[in-house]
Amino acid sequence: MPTPDVFPPSHQHPTGARGPALLAALEQDAERLPNELNLNGCGLSEWPGSLRRCTHARTLSVYDNALTTVPDWLWSWTGLRTLNLSANRLTYLSPGVGNLTGLEMLDLGHNGLEALPDAFAGMAELRFLYLSNNRLTALPESLRHLRSLAYLNVTDNALEQLPGWLGELGRQVEFRAYNNALTALPASLGQLSELRELHVMNNRLTRLPPELGRCTRLGKLMAQGNRLTALPDEIGRLTALGELDLRFNGLTELPASLAELESLRVLDLRANRLTTLPPELAALPRLEKLDLRWNRLSTLPPAFAELEARGCLIYA
Repeated sequence: MPTPDVFPPSHQHPTGARGPALLAALEQDAERLPNELNLNGCGLSEWPGSLRRCTHARTLSVYDNALTTVPDWLWSWTGLRTLNLSANRLTYLSPGVGNLTGLEMLDLGHNGLEALPDAFAGMAELRFLYLSNNRLTALPESLRHLRSLAYLNVTDNALEQLPGWLGELGRQVEFRAYNNALTALPASLGQLSELRELHVMNNRLTRLPPELGRCTRLGKLMAQGNRLTALPDEIGRLTALGELDLRFNGLTELPASLAELESLRVLDLRANRLTTLPPELAALPRLEKLDLRWNRLSTLPPAFAELEARGCLIYA
């Protein structure tokens, strides 16, 4: 799980002045409202005109409404630290978003965006960026300048490739890119020395880059539902890896280097094409669960009895 200091519990849906009560207060004295404004789920199809006077706000959330546009006056709220525009009906984002250089969290997920403006270069404080559930086919190059970014979510889009500059986002702790159409991962991911979680399931990946073995703090690798037929030997360098999910791929063999994953607790290999297993896996000291169902295994290596004797659950 992400550590609390990286992912505060209220990072996505803030508290503060809320809903209908906030709408009523806007009409009376907008300037005196708290600096956290929550208009989640208010059924808004238009922005309240009086909201534009709340230029003091540090947090604005309009999650789960029916908004189709963002007014230009919002881009002058340079004191904003958190902006949640998710679960609306946005199809266009103005380059004016680049004026919000103090943002630490920006959520644009669950909209209908087909492209993003190349306007993020000045957002030096941005740590959390949610772009999931849109229609994006590419990421703007200005994202490469987000050197404070710890969390990037581009899931459920139409991405066929990821840019090589992803490796420049050196503070990234968690990257989510599942449910796209990716056929490969850039080798530059190996430069993400702080990466703890990588979620790339349900794509079209045929291989994992050997450079991924340099992500020695990686604790979770979720790569199920792809087209992998083999794994790089370098995967054995991921000595902090606790969970490895490779189910529903086309793996026909496993590298013996998997036995070097000294922190591995869960290994899911369901629904592959394995006919044999490296006996070295029996030496995994912390393995708690090994799922081998729906493969082509006739027998298990005799050494696996040692795993079961240590309390490891083996499903075959």
